[in-house]
Amino acid sequence: MAVVTDLRTLLRFSGFRRLLTVRLLSQFTDGVFQVGLATYVVFSPEQQATPGDIAAAMAVLLLPYSLLGPFAGVLLDRWRRRQVLLYGNLLRAALTSGTCALVLTGAPNWLFYLSALSVTAVNRFILAGLSASLPRVVDSVRLVVANSLSPTAGTVAATVGGMSAFAVQLLVRGQGAEDALALALAVGGYLLAGASALRMGRGQLGPDQDHRQPRLGAAVAGTARGLLEGLRHLTARPSASRTLAGVGLMRFCYGALLVTVLMLARHAWGENGTTGGNGMALLGLVVAVSGAGFFVAAICTPWAVERLGRLGWFVCCAAAAAVLVPALGLWFQPLPILAAAFVLGLVTQGAKIVTDTVVQSAIDDGYRGRVFSLYDMLFNTAFVAAAGLAALMLPPDGRSAELLITVSVLYALLAAGMFRFRRRVVARENAARFT
Repeated sequence: MAVVTDLRTLLRFSGFRRLLTVRLLSQFTDGVFQVGLATYVVFSPEQQATPGDIAAAMAVLLLPYSLLGPFAGVLLDRWRRRQVLLYGNLLRAALTSGTCALVLTGAPNWLFYLSALSVTAVNRFILAGLSASLPRVVDSVRLVVANSLSPTAGTVAATVGGMSAFAVQLLVRGQGAEDALALALAVGGYLLAGASALRMGRGQLGPDQDHRQPRLGAAVAGTARGLLEGLRHLTARPSASRTLAGVGLMRFCYGALLVTVLMLARHAWGENGTTGGNGMALLGLVVAVSGAGFFVAAICTPWAVERLGRLGWFVCCAAAAAVLVPALGLWFQPLPILAAAFVLGLVTQGAKIVTDTVVQSAIDDGYRGRVFSLYDMLFNTAFVAAAGLAALMLPPDGRSAELLITVSVLYALLAAGMFRFRRRVVARENAARFT
């Protein structure tokens, strides 16, 4: 397979191997930490989690990416990146130790969230540092392949870390301190990730010290101006702006449904729930099935786009969700929800692949970085906003027909809007062809 061949070639570069090791350990531990945070908020008997608690947890996990992401590079161009990977992971280990202690001592929720927020904020610098370091460890010919394989490997590592945390917590559940176990494991993971950075030279990852940088304030202001310029460029290109807004709405709907599933797993499917099953095990299964939908989307989207067009496939994804969300979700039972999770994983990722392609095609090369920064901010803030809506509408047990109907209507409106936009695009193309 071409992917295996490319990876084998990249692994011949010792710098790439060492940088990839840092990424895998770091992102594996991110998955462990995030699941530890989520299970403490959702499944801890002491917490009695509400939808508002889950919304707060999502804000902690996602908002640092949105708010700090575009500005992380300003500091990374001033600090040695190897030191960022070393001290950033050591700092996360220390902060995670504090978070673990707060869990064990039953500290107030606001203090727990503040500690967890600090861990995820540092993570933004780690991920940006890993990406910025790649050109220093591979040659220019293989840089595109490295940019494709390295983040994908990190995502897989994070997924494996999350599933590992689920498995370990299930094995020890009932022994009293299981809520802090994943966080304690994350401490060790971050220490290993930091130590692995020491295998690289202090200046190996750059930046070059003789490269003059603008003053910090000017650099931050320049970044903000660049984002505004990217926004103006985006709004002048309807195909990119419409699909980007559409995928943001689909992310919003997905987030609201995820909070619903979390509450069902906690209250309706747990040990004291009506089904008598284990809520955490079912939640892990829902996550895995949704991930399978993401994988299938990567396989079938090129085939669907070839036959339906990009916007046509986007319309089908939104329409399918509009029909299947109430048909499967209103039962509020595990098996229909599992089917819905697979479908939503497929259509959400399918729409995202279309959006990525449209944005890459429609946006000028000089603006793509800024537009994708805006894309990242929209994607995460839509998810947090959805959690806020769910917090307002969901009862404690997660059974809200009103929320599911609202989400279904949003999907239907999106499908109708994108269908009309697609017709206008096709009409313009036909008119241009015959003039």
